[in-house]
Amino acid sequence: MFRQVVPYHTYSVGHVMWFVSLVLCGATSVRGASRVMAISLALFQLPYATPSWFTGRLWLLRLGYYKLTRPKEQSQDWVWIVDHTVQLGKEKCLVILGVCLSALPARGSCLSHADVEALALLPVEQSNGDIVYQQLEETIEKTGVPRQIVADQGSDLHSGIQKFCQHHRDTCSIYDIKHKTAAVLKHELQDDENWQAFTQLASHTKQQIQQTALACLGPPNQRSKARYMNVEPLIRWASATLRVVDDPKRLAAQELDRDLLEEKVGWIRDFRWHLDEWGELLQVVEVTETFVRTQGVYRGVHRDLKTLLTPVARRPRPKEVSAHLVAFVAAESLKARANERLLGSSEVIESVFGKLKHLEQDQAKSGFTGLLLSAAAMVSTTTTEVVQKALETVPTKQVVAWCKQTLGQSVQAKRRKAFAYGDKTEQKQDQFQMTG
Repeated sequence: MFRQVVPYHTYSVGHVMWFVSLVLCGATSVRGASRVMAISLALFQLPYATPSWFTGRLWLLRLGYYKLTRPKEQSQDWVWIVDHTVQLGKEKCLVILGVCLSALPARGSCLSHADVEALALLPVEQSNGDIVYQQLEETIEKTGVPRQIVADQGSDLHSGIQKFCQHHRDTCSIYDIKHKTAAVLKHELQDDENWQAFTQLASHTKQQIQQTALACLGPPNQRSKARYMNVEPLIRWASATLRVVDDPKRLAAQELDRDLLEEKVGWIRDFRWHLDEWGELLQVVEVTETFVRTQGVYRGVHRDLKTLLTPVARRPRPKEVSAHLVAFVAAESLKARANERLLGSSEVIESVFGKLKHLEQDQAKSGFTGLLLSAAAMVSTTTTEVVQKALETVPTKQVVAWCKQTLGQSVQAKRRKAFAYGDKTEQKQDQFQMTG
């Protein structure tokens, strides 16, 4: 690979593949990838030059642009996975990933980044049902009319998808199972006085012990957004802490003050019964999510799910939640044709968003930047052939033109322009006064 150089390029395909792999597979930043390459080349005394981080960033964007715009297979069994991502500013971006039903992983496996294709990255300043519908209609040109769309039920997404399905009767919409279970937990817990008291005490305890010897027992952070999608860490912490309170010998080697332990976290005993119930609720949710993610949605899926949930749900409340989820899955399964297995989860797109935000880091404060194209680079397989094709067919100026046309000015660019204008004006006034 290091002897294979694309015409009109300084660096080899091996350089590009190495840099891109560090960013996409090694979770390094673009600056970090350049430094890792420099250190490795020096350490092994290899006679190759090191690309700058900016050069590597352009490689990443060109790869993403190539994957996004290359021709896709026209088929009637496409699944579109749809969601919005937002950053600083009023813009939001509709992201559409796709996979054919015939290419879904075997039962027991979850959909991965390598399994899906990037179909659309569509930033807009305003979004509603009609705009989402129009964006979906435009995407038909790439794949044909999809068999299925998987998404959450955000108002604009839900409205646009329903309108699309009304116009294309062969397309069905499946509600992402993770968002469904989060909605169920929210319904169960948001008006639960015991849960509210528990979360408040956990938050207060975290503040009280984070600078003490009991910091090792500190509860996890509680998110203000999508909090019911992150109930698990809090319940796991509480159950583990309860075992420590019941048997302080577990931490005897750390010589913790038992009186302090009792004072700060002894309150957790009052929630023993509730923790058992919440833990059972959590088990019901986890079993449902895992089953639908790995098995999909098909005729009769609810019977298989009920068999798994029956020994898990023993108390009245978890039994009600279990029955509700089984009924939901049964209703969704009616959308599947005979011998057809639909996708039941959009977790792969949530994973891409998380990876994108990790890559952007502080740049996310500038609104959408060219790194948005890296979301397309993250998915589908990246081979030396794909990298070489991207370098051969996508010039840098094409990526720059896409960024200008699609993204416009970032928040940071607007800030610099606004502040620079004021600074220049003040400098001219000062100079005029001095010369006068």
